[in-house]
Formats: sequence, C-alpha cells, structure tokens
Amino acid sequence: MIETSSSLAIAFFAAAMLYSSVGHGGASAYLAVMALAGFAPEVMRPCALWMNLAVSAIATFAFLRAGHFRLRLFWPFAVTAIPMAFIGGCLHVRSELFLLLVAISLVVAAIRLFLPESSGPLRPLPIGIAMACGIIIGLLSGLVGIGGGIFLTPLLLLAGWAGPRGAAAVSAPFIFVNSAAALAGMAGGSVAMPTAFPIWLAAAVAGGMAGAFCGSRLGRPVWLRPVLGAVLLIASAKFGMQLLS
Repeated sequence: MIETSSSLAIAFFAAAMLYSSVGHGGASAYLAVMALAGFAPEVMRPCALWMNLAVSAIATFAFLRAGHFRLRLFWPFAVTAIPMAFIGGCLHVRSELFLLLVAISLVVAAIRLFLPESSGPLRPLPIGIAMACGIIIGLLSGLVGIGGGIFLTPLLLLAGWAGPRGAAAVSAPFIFVNSAAALAGMAGGSVAMPTAFPIWLAAAVAGGMAGAFCGSRLGRPVWLRPVLGAVLLIASAKFGMQLLS
C-alpha cells in the first residue's frame, strides 16, 4: 500500500507523464494509486478529476501547438459527452457500482497499455456513431471520475478514424471538457480534499508538462507502459476483491 504523500506524489508524476504523452489526463492511474492507498470513493472522484483537468489542459495545449488537433474528430464525441458527464457527476454512485465501474475502466486502460502501437489507412468518421459513443463515454466519465480518454483513444485507433498522434490530440481536449463537466456536476456536494492534495496536483502538473512535450514533439516514455499497466491491473483486482467481500 502506498502510504506517504511523497510516494503518492511520485506515483502521480509518473502517471501524468505517461498519460499526457498520449493525450490523456491520467485519471484511471490516479484512481488506481488512490485505491491502493485505501482512499474512499467520495474522495477519489474529485481528486482524480482535478488532476485530470490540469494534465489534460497541458496536453491539449501541447498537441494543439504541434498542429495535430482536428475539430471534425472532436466535436461529434464532445457535443453529447459533455452533458452526460455533467449528469454523471451529479449522480450519487453506490459504492458497489463505483467499484465495478472503476475496475472495468482500469482493465480497459491496462489492456490499452499492453497493446502495441499500430497504424493503417484512416476511415471517415460516422457522425451518428460518434455522437452515440459520446453519450456512453460521457456518462461513464462523470460516474467514475475519469475523462473518457481510455475509451475514446482505442476506439479512434481500432476503428481507423485517427492515427496515434491524431487520437491523442483529440482525446486531450475531450478529457478536459468531460472532467470540467463532471466537476461542475459534483459542485453541489461537499467533499473534504486531503491536505496533501496541492502537492499531488503540482506533481501531476509537472509530469503532465514533461509527458506532453515528449508525446507531441519527441518520443514517449515507453518503459513506463508495462509498469503502469501492472499497477492498473493490481488496483482493478483490489476493487474486485472489495466487491466480493
């Protein structure tokens, strides 16, 4: 179990560095780390979303500046995801459902980390299908406390709608708007944030800056992928054991 604030800060830094390099905010990894540290679900969601918001903003700026963003890939997903993320943030999630949804999300994220990068000919994006997918991803984003990038990126890549950097450039702002909408939906609830949260947020921002620069300009910290994938699977297993207990 991760117990000290410094250990958590290091873990958040590493997660933000890897995730921002592929246009993600890192919420699934933050949830995994906090699960291993024994945090309650009502604390995990806002913490993960605030770090997600900051890191995805950095990644968005980096990929926009590098010229990889394509509005036509972004808006069909975002236009339906944003209101659903707000609704998901408003909802009070039962502990059992939260554990199940997070466990599934972590497994999806881990599988994505273990899969090799691939490229091929791109296909046109079907607007209706994209909007329907946005509804599902947005709702999950608000309920679980993620931005939805762990679902959007593999969807874009596997469907052939975007290449790796194109998918990253679309996922980053998608995660940002979903995280903001979910936090807006949660604004009515009062949650006491951990006293060390500003340190964790600063660590995530620093990692996000490093990862976003590497992902948009240079290479990605590939060596972190299997390590983080293993952490996500361990955390998912912990959620599963909690469900069974």
